[in-house]
Amino acid sequence: MSVLVVGLSHRSAPVAMLERAAVTGDDLAKLLHAVHESGYVAEAAIVSTCNRVEVYAVVDRFHGGVSAISELMSLHSGVPLEDLSRHLYVHYEERAVQHAFAVACGLESMVVGEGQILGQLRQAFRLAQDEGTLGRDLHDVLQQALRVGKRAHHETGIDQAGASLVSVGLDVAARHLGPLAGVRALVVGAGSMSSLAAATLGRGGAREVVIANRTRANAVRLAESLEVPARAVDLADLDAALAGADLIVSCTGATGVVLTAERLAAAGAGADGRDRFLLDLALPHDIDRAVRELPGVALAGLDDLRTAQEAARAVGPQAVEAVRRIVRDEVADYLSAARAAAVAPTVVALRTKAAGVVDAELDRLAGRLPELDERDRKEIAQTVRRVVDKLLHAPTVRVKELAAAPGGDSYADALRELFDLDPKAPEAVARADMRPGAEEDGPRPVPAAGSGTAPWGAAARTVEGSGAAAQAPAPGPTAAECAEADCVSGPTVRDVNAQAASVRAVSAGDAASGDRNES
Repeated sequence: MSVLVVGLSHRSAPVAMLERAAVTGDDLAKLLHAVHESGYVAEAAIVSTCNRVEVYAVVDRFHGGVSAISELMSLHSGVPLEDLSRHLYVHYEERAVQHAFAVACGLESMVVGEGQILGQLRQAFRLAQDEGTLGRDLHDVLQQALRVGKRAHHETGIDQAGASLVSVGLDVAARHLGPLAGVRALVVGAGSMSSLAAATLGRGGAREVVIANRTRANAVRLAESLEVPARAVDLADLDAALAGADLIVSCTGATGVVLTAERLAAAGAGADGRDRFLLDLALPHDIDRAVRELPGVALAGLDDLRTAQEAARAVGPQAVEAVRRIVRDEVADYLSAARAAAVAPTVVALRTKAAGVVDAELDRLAGRLPELDERDRKEIAQTVRRVVDKLLHAPTVRVKELAAAPGGDSYADALRELFDLDPKAPEAVARADMRPGAEEDGPRPVPAAGSGTAPWGAAARTVEGSGAAAQAPAPGPTAAECAEADCVSGPTVRDVNAQAASVRAVSAGDAASGDRNES
């Protein structure tokens, strides 16, 4: 299984295409389940923001996964596949992990370093958890991406230095209206973007902030949180609020236009001699583009805001390069840990087999030498197990070290071949070791193996602009813990033998159904 990202963003598509491809609300969950239920996908999550729609998946076939996800994105957005494919990018294996980490740090955002993407990625993570489409591999990638984003913010301050989309939009407004201290502002919507705009205006000393929202309670709550005079109005009273506003910020999540040129003209815009600035942060657009034809009215939408390159210069190249170094280091550490973890089931399978051989020989010896007293039996058993421990110690320690390097999964293959291990035993150990994932801030720092092989192969590929029930183990150490303990003898022998029975039971079941499950 390998991680795959298929998506489009402000880097690959114009805002008009992003609007058409946007997935929100119930449609987001529907697309998530459609992707998860497709033939090539084992796990799925979707990041959907103003500037990107990305499907993260764990797939067993690259081309099949890309085709299935692309077709589903086209079907659910209503954009013909031929049109959508021109703007899609694909990241696979190592490049997919790198892309996830870079997105979490804000390196891929329209405004480099903006902090909102971290919350949006967290929402995608939790939605996939809630909907049951998240498995071990994708859980670990997204969980680690959240940690990397937090680290980048903490160590470089890039989220503070880099303005958010809201701040960039308000900077553009200030160039049109002058200093925003003292302006009368109207904020339409009470979601995260609207709340950030209202809070920024409050800190900037706006004369008054009016909040208009479909749910009045949310508008009241937001108005009460501001540091300047603020009040909430119903959407039915929006026209009166439009008449008194100098600055209008809209981000509602509506599927159609909320503010038309005719509605603004009726409120006096273009006829009362006042300058007005409209900031449209919604996708699809809330504000009719035709409002620009009204005298004294200026409009900025997502496609008018500063580019990523301009924002990077504003943040400072040193901060951006520091974050890129963090991403590079974290990707290398993550992949190394994943490769090392992937060999653990093979090590456990080897030591399980060795423990079985030891037990069988000790039983045979007991039958041949019944006169041995209990003390002698224990001494012989301890000696035999020490010998096996010493013989296996070097190869198992070394294979874990070698597995951390690129292509390290070949050493696990060699170990299985040299010791004639049941090919299904490591896979069964990995499945038996699956436990419900920890929360994103939990203590587990490195990924655990999600399959019997390394989750990312030797050569990572990137294609841009392309068309596109296991038995539980007995109580005792997990596969990874057993591999780290590197033991056959001592107090863990009983646990290893119990796990061996579990592995054999699972393997037998797999062997019986193997032909039926092969594609």
